[in-house]
Amino acid sequence: MTPYLAPIGLLVISNIFMTFAWYGHLGDVSRPMWLAILIAWGIAFFEYCLAVPANRIGHGVYSTAELKTMQEVITLLVFAGFAVFWLGEKLTINHLVGFLLIAGGAFFIFKGPIAA
Repeated sequence: MTPYLAPIGLLVISNIFMTFAWYGHLGDVSRPMWLAILIAWGIAFFEYCLAVPANRIGHGVYSTAELKTMQEVITLLVFAGFAVFWLGEKLTINHLVGFLLIAGGAFFIFKGPIAA
């Protein structure tokens, strides 16, 4: 993979792990809290094993602001899919509007400075 695409792919996979670490336990709240925490820590370890290389590789071709913006947009996309398919929640028009506003912010991060 190129240095432009590798961070994106790694961040997508990393976010899948992190979303399950943070929210996966909500699908079965019968487990004791301490067990949910230990499982989440174990899952989060793999998230870090992907996020750190994604940022190291990405920093060679993206600014840190671009990397963080990419991370947040990917997080929202992964979370939206997770909420629908894992937790059975419905996305509303409010979610769509909020996501579009965030995408608008991402546009300006990647566009660069506006000439005065």
